[in-house]
Amino acid sequence: MLADHRQQLEALGPDAIPLLDEAADYLAGGKRLRAQFCVLGARSVGRVDFDDADESETDGVAPGAASPALGPDADRILDAACALELFHAAALIHDDVIDRSDTRRGRPSAHRHFAGLHEDADYRGDADHFGLAGAILLGDLLQSWSDELMQRACDATGDRAAARAAREHFNRMRSEVAVGQYLDVLEEQRPAAAPEAEQLERSTRVLVYKSAKYSVEAPLLIGAALFGADEEQEQSLAEFGLPVGVAFQLRDDVLGVFGDAEVTGKPAGDDLAEGKRTVLVTLAREALPNTQRRVFDDMFGDPELDDEQVEMLQRTIRDSGALDRVEEMITRNLDRATQSLAAAPINAEAKARLGSLADRSGRRAF
Repeated sequence: MLADHRQQLEALGPDAIPLLDEAADYLAGGKRLRAQFCVLGARSVGRVDFDDADESETDGVAPGAASPALGPDADRILDAACALELFHAAALIHDDVIDRSDTRRGRPSAHRHFAGLHEDADYRGDADHFGLAGAILLGDLLQSWSDELMQRACDATGDRAAARAAREHFNRMRSEVAVGQYLDVLEEQRPAAAPEAEQLERSTRVLVYKSAKYSVEAPLLIGAALFGADEEQEQSLAEFGLPVGVAFQLRDDVLGVFGDAEVTGKPAGDDLAEGKRTVLVTLAREALPNTQRRVFDDMFGDPELDDEQVEMLQRTIRDSGALDRVEEMITRNLDRATQSLAAAPINAEAKARLGSLADRSGRRAF
């Protein structure tokens, strides 16, 4: 797909090449979590003919390299899976612009990359502004390509009701992510945290709509809908997918505070410097005595936090018991998902694969 678009855009000349190169480089990383759940959603409700090729055969395959032999159902489900990966990449690029993040996946974020190009070429004007413009446009381009692939998957689906259902899931996912992102930005701008119950509800709403639903539930439903899932199957997949997505995002919040930069690709304590009012932070604040909470609030959200201050905030969160509570929440959500999966009217092979992927998602064992 990337090669096709590059060929179609050749007429725009060599100046467009850095934008297309960054698209390819950006898409070379990631866990492919959403793509995997999309494929398993399809497999859960029908026979998806991949000529028995195992997904592990594609691990580490470079973009543009030959793929294993795939059966007649491969094109449309892989189009949908790739559409989700492109949408995810666009969301990350825009998220880094919003959060002023300098790194992503162990490399400069897209806006920092384009700012670097500006500086290296000694262009006129402001390098940071050029970087922001380049990143926004790259995200827009990937969203456009994502939509093309999703439409192609729907057009290749002979059952028009199934195609419409898949498209509706995709459209709703995009709207929810955009509004969820807005709610996240809004939360960071509020002058003070709300009382515990209200703040926890706000933080959970952001978690669900900005990330959890589109990481697991929506990909499952899109894949299943393309292959004719009935209402009961979709309901079962949703009941499984949402708690897995919540566990995944709670784990992400933990990694945003305590993660190893070499593993996460982002600086340790990045969420602390950005002032992310996550469930983890909300639980920690409410467990602190007033004096300690004021000290925490004074440091939290300071983009100039040094390593010693990050370690102090990490220690405060750990000692508050919030980390243990979030670990318990992750376990409860994975247990809930496992129970839902056991009763789901889907095929046994898909159940086994979904159970394994759910556990890896919550434990972040990739």
